[in-house]
Amino acid sequence: MHTFLNLALLSEGEGGFNPLDPHGIGIAFWTWLIFLLSLPFIWKVVMGPVTKALEARDDQAAKAIVAAEDAKKGAESARAEVETKLAEANRQAAQIVEEARLRAESRDKQLAEQAKKEAAAMLERARSEIRAEQEKAVSAIRREVVDLSLNAAGTVIKRKIDATDDRRLVEELVASVKDGRS
Repeated sequence: MHTFLNLALLSEGEGGFNPLDPHGIGIAFWTWLIFLLSLPFIWKVVMGPVTKALEARDDQAAKAIVAAEDAKKGAESARAEVETKLAEANRQAAQIVEEARLRAESRDKQLAEQAKKEAAAMLERARSEIRAEQEKAVSAIRREVVDLSLNAAGTVIKRKIDATDDRRLVEELVASVKDGRS
């Protein structure tokens, strides 16, 4: 250290280059010298890890972009698949509704035909019952006419006609009158 001090003192007096003089070119010299000597150390210790970290960050960003693009493609594929399945489900639902509508129409037709058949059967039964009642009424009227005829004939001839042959004769007469009108 003694040598440096002697150099500094010698330089002051002679007006030459003094590397320790802060007002002269000495500071710039030492700054550049220290910088150049520490540059490999700075590059190795500071810039190397920073550069590696930036490269790793860039790689991660590129991977993230690729992953995002893959995810986007996967989402689009899934969306297309869902839309396809939804369209298929809609088609199946429309088919089920159409089949149900056709079954309902068929069932309505069957019920209408069955109701018509039942109504026709009821109408036929009613007609049969009316005919039967009509026949009963006609038979009752015929018996009444026969009885009245026999009473009238008995009154005319002054005697009561009760014989089975007479009754048969009058019933045949009434039947022939009926057949003549029909």
